[in-house]
Amino acid sequence: MRVKLAENELTGKERTQAMTKKLYNLMNWPKIEEIIYSESDNPHELLGPHKTGSQTLVQAYFPGAEKAAIVFEGSGETIEMEMADEDGFFAVLVPKKEKELPVYQYAVTDRDGSEHVRGEAYRARPQIDQSDLERFRNGIHYTIYEKLGAHPMELDGVKGTYFAVWAPAVMRASVVGDFNNWDGRMHQMRRLWDSGIFELFVPDAKVGDNYKFELKLKGGLTYLKSDPYGNAAQLRPETASVITQLNEFVWEDEAFIKARREFQTGSVPVSVYELYLGSIAEGREGEAYANYREIADRLIPYVREMGYTHVELMPVMEHPLDGSWGYQVIGYYAPTARYGSPEDFMYFVNELHKAGIGVILDWVPAHFPRDVYGLSNFDGTCLYEHFDPRQGSHPHWGTLIYNYGRPEVSNYLIANALFWVEKYHADGIRMDAVASMLYLDYGKKDGEWVANMYGGKENLEAIELIKHLNSVMKKRNPGVLTIAEESTAFPKITGALEEDGLGFDLKWNMGFMNDYLNYIRFDPYFRAHHHGELTFSMVYAYSEKFMLVFSHDEVVHGKASLLGKMPGEREQKFANLRLTYAYMMTHPGKKLLFMGQELGEFDEWNENRCVEWELLEAPEHKGIAALVRDLNHLYRTMPELYAMDDSPEGFEWINHISWEECFLTYLRKGSKENEMLLIAANFSGVEKEITTGVPLPGKYKEILNSDDVKYGGTGLVNGRVKRSKEKEWDDRPHSVTLKLAPLSVSILKYIPLTPKERDGEAAAAQRTGGKGTSQGSKKTESKKRTAAKGTAKKSR
Repeated sequence: MRVKLAENELTGKERTQAMTKKLYNLMNWPKIEEIIYSESDNPHELLGPHKTGSQTLVQAYFPGAEKAAIVFEGSGETIEMEMADEDGFFAVLVPKKEKELPVYQYAVTDRDGSEHVRGEAYRARPQIDQSDLERFRNGIHYTIYEKLGAHPMELDGVKGTYFAVWAPAVMRASVVGDFNNWDGRMHQMRRLWDSGIFELFVPDAKVGDNYKFELKLKGGLTYLKSDPYGNAAQLRPETASVITQLNEFVWEDEAFIKARREFQTGSVPVSVYELYLGSIAEGREGEAYANYREIADRLIPYVREMGYTHVELMPVMEHPLDGSWGYQVIGYYAPTARYGSPEDFMYFVNELHKAGIGVILDWVPAHFPRDVYGLSNFDGTCLYEHFDPRQGSHPHWGTLIYNYGRPEVSNYLIANALFWVEKYHADGIRMDAVASMLYLDYGKKDGEWVANMYGGKENLEAIELIKHLNSVMKKRNPGVLTIAEESTAFPKITGALEEDGLGFDLKWNMGFMNDYLNYIRFDPYFRAHHHGELTFSMVYAYSEKFMLVFSHDEVVHGKASLLGKMPGEREQKFANLRLTYAYMMTHPGKKLLFMGQELGEFDEWNENRCVEWELLEAPEHKGIAALVRDLNHLYRTMPELYAMDDSPEGFEWINHISWEECFLTYLRKGSKENEMLLIAANFSGVEKEITTGVPLPGKYKEILNSDDVKYGGTGLVNGRVKRSKEKEWDDRPHSVTLKLAPLSVSILKYIPLTPKERDGEAAAAQRTGGKGTSQGSKKTESKKRTAAKGTAKKSR
């Protein structure tokens, strides 16, 4: 039994007074025991002010304290409290009604003589109501992050921080931190009804304080967890959450947000610069990383000059391991402290928007790490993950899989995606590892996974979460992109929700990337036998709305940089890379390129180095960057390259069957009649002169050639405008003849003939007996075509 101080009883401490009999009789000793042993899930029932007739009973617990007194704000009136338990439980009857009590604090003296001022943590009403709980239980509380977590606020004239955490299986939850010496006995939290949510308003907790939740299980095990909804975190390797204020930043991007829908959805150019924030700029002396603000200032002029429409950030959410690049997230609601504060990140997004640049965030709902201070086994049970390791564990990644079927867990993830859009103004969410979510057997052997209720391998709960998210995102934030990294043939990834699709706006085209890189790695001499890999992407190009990607995944872990993948000597490597970028930019689909690849880096990327900006001083590398810049600007200004991206009418093969010659000719078309580009791509290692059919008579002016000297090429370009001839070729009545440098792409703009030019052609046709401008007999033409080096295969 603990020692109680009742009437005529003393502890031996000289300054402790005996309690009055009346006060003693008001004490609920079993409940006091719960609080002292830190086992209470309803401390508000006892602590703080409670009406007692015309008086108010105030009880407080300050472990290890010797004295405590109430000090009323304003008047400074002080009322000494009586010690009810030697461990630091105090009580006093105040001769005022509870509603009449002004704001007060506690003056506390510890046994070592140190003095503290403590706020009243057990007077504030809950900030979560039954409506919040009902929506959370059903997985539809889309702003639950405004209720759970840590939120600085003022309640009833008192400033402090409101804390709430979901941990249904624990006996007791406390918030601990800099404001209470990390003592879990100090601020025990109240369980709200049967919800499993614990809450407490702590006047002593302020912005900048570190904190965690201390959780106690029924068996007595007590441990610390960081806040799943925490808005900021300590810099690794420290693991505490940090109280922060998200509502004070002044945004200046209203014009961009207003125009966002037209800027990035539908038939518009989208060219994305994917990046790792730590590789853009060096930190200041003594700093491992540059600040978000410094990165923005370094990045914005470059992105604008290069012509990208968007940047895509590898996960900016807090993560413990640098080597995960952010893909093993532990603080889903906190931008990583590596680069600064949440407000610094808001500045980053705001400045990019002011510069007309969209921001896409990588987001990882597929799995989470096992670190003990995170979500793993959060309340002593598998709260966020599945209990069965066949359902709840990724064997290859060593991570845990979310239990998408639990409404509160799906709510956590859906609200998180909305959080980054609505609080940080993100313009798109790129969902990582979607394939691992869709399939229960992803990366697993027989016996390592559990079939769904129908005996199949589709993860029905994950599919429902994805549909739910895409539906609510479109309703709440029209114009915001959702993008799937999905590597299988799962149907209707970008299909409409109303037609049983998943509702994404775009899908990464992993097939194009894999096939193309497999093709281009061959020496040109051997490419003829792999021609199908080059053209196969157009077989399924309109099955989804695609984004073509050469992402970070292709230039890490021994895979070599894009330039390093190219075959041949140095000169050929650069020519192949120029060819690659030009082909990608003229192929249907939105575009994405990982940082550094536009410079032609030889070194593959790792998280410990910056982009090799110094390469811009070397002519060959500068030429690659200039080509990417010009391709981006061409892509953004030529509707032929984007206006009909999702329609088969926007693309037309002219010659894709001359496999032995390793070249392609094709058209890109805009929505208007005369919007047309002719593209000729030479994947062989020899110079060619080809004749290609064209659908319309007129002039064809070369507007970009990857072999241009300014890009580091040899200068074999088509400098003069090509006027079509009425000579059948490739099953078309007209044709033009072009020079193609080895490993190059030529882009020509169609220009209709003027009325005067058409009259001139008609007159010429009459003079030649209606035979047009064809020269010589068909036999002579056939001989010329056969003899021409690198000729096209004539299609009759």
